[in-house]
Amino acid sequence: MATLPRIMLAPNGARRTRADHPALPETIAQTVAAATAAHQAGAEALHAHVRDAEARHVLDAGLYRELRAEMARAVPEMPVQITTEAVGLYSPATQRALVREVLPEGVSVALREMWPEPGPDPEAQRFYAETEAAGIALQHILYAPDQVTHLAVLWSEGMIPAPRQVLFVLGRYAPPTLARPEELDGFLAAASALPEGVQWAACAFGRSEQACLLRAAGLGGGMRIGFENNIERPDGRPARDNAEQVAALVAALPDNASPRGQRA
Repeated sequence: MATLPRIMLAPNGARRTRADHPALPETIAQTVAAATAAHQAGAEALHAHVRDAEARHVLDAGLYRELRAEMARAVPEMPVQITTEAVGLYSPATQRALVREVLPEGVSVALREMWPEPGPDPEAQRFYAETEAAGIALQHILYAPDQVTHLAVLWSEGMIPAPRQVLFVLGRYAPPTLARPEELDGFLAAASALPEGVQWAACAFGRSEQACLLRAAGLGGGMRIGFENNIERPDGRPARDNAEQVAALVAALPDNASPRGQRA
């Protein structure tokens, strides 16, 4: 995970269930099956959420270890990125404890959740330094250009290690806001303050997902795709499953699309 993949699968997320789409994976077995099919379609890595017995999003080290073991058995060439997403349920301390217990190869961390207040945060600083020292590929999740600026300030002031991977989130889950490809412009303008060589990718909410990701690829970015962000085809019809979405994206990519995201 030290290098962002061209296409990362996000098959379920924290909020949707099979009540929203019957092909959305909830169990570990379903997640592994979805990842395997999407890998065959062209996805190169898995952004993983785990669920409890009632299909609720949880930050559970044991479930993540089980998922990683099953992925290593079923599709060992597909690395797993875990998430610390709080969904209003988990504190920064709980998020940090998960990473320290699992020691994943990659993890996504929302800056606004891990560093919620302005000014220094010694516990957050310690977490980012530990993660860097452990060789864990940490991807900073950024929901707006001002968060990119905040990340750049934290780095320039020596409070966190140099960011290596970031994700730009286009649109919103709640309130539902359709992503727009031109949103990338603000993110990339702010990203000019980040260090050279930072790898970036985008994800996008709603049926405009593919259009947004194609623009990201054309600008040199990576693409995160899946039912976490969108369960529709570009024409608004329900998608069959995650693998179909990945296959459609791969088919739409130009031959000269950049394989991985580097700072524009």
